[in-house]
Amino acid sequence: MGSTSDLPILRKAADFLNSMEVPFEMNALSAHRTPAEVEEFARNAAGRGIKVIIAAAGMAAALPGVIAAMTPLPVIGLPIDSTLQGQDALLSIVQMPPGIAVATVGINAGMNAAVLAVQMLALSEPELAKRFDAYRAGLNAKIVKANAELAEVKYEFKTN
Repeated sequence: MGSTSDLPILRKAADFLNSMEVPFEMNALSAHRTPAEVEEFARNAAGRGIKVIIAAAGMAAALPGVIAAMTPLPVIGLPIDSTLQGQDALLSIVQMPPGIAVATVGINAGMNAAVLAVQMLALSEPELAKRFDAYRAGLNAKIVKANAELAEVKYEFKTN
């Protein structure tokens, strides 16, 4: 994350990764204020066994792109709403030059960043794929149950 002020958004990602039993690191690194540390992190990530990076930042939001420029690993950009309702961060992350790709999720969508990371990891980790499938089945069951409960709500002109 670009700053520890981003932790409330990243906590959702951490909680999901933890529930999926995915080992992860959390770091506060700024592309603008700690560029040497960002470079060290990005260049050495694969050697430490990291397979996917979620990089969250607000405002100018250079962190995901800078990391993507320095590692062959997939980078998921997570725009943070700190100014301009997060539009500035979203555009900064999603508008990458050709050859330096950053997968980008919605503004403050820490959960979806973690879901995307798990989907990527599950391609080569069968046990993780099973846990993710169970998670998705739970989402389905929750909506099916909610729909059944909704059918019991009565209104004079409701037809179903």
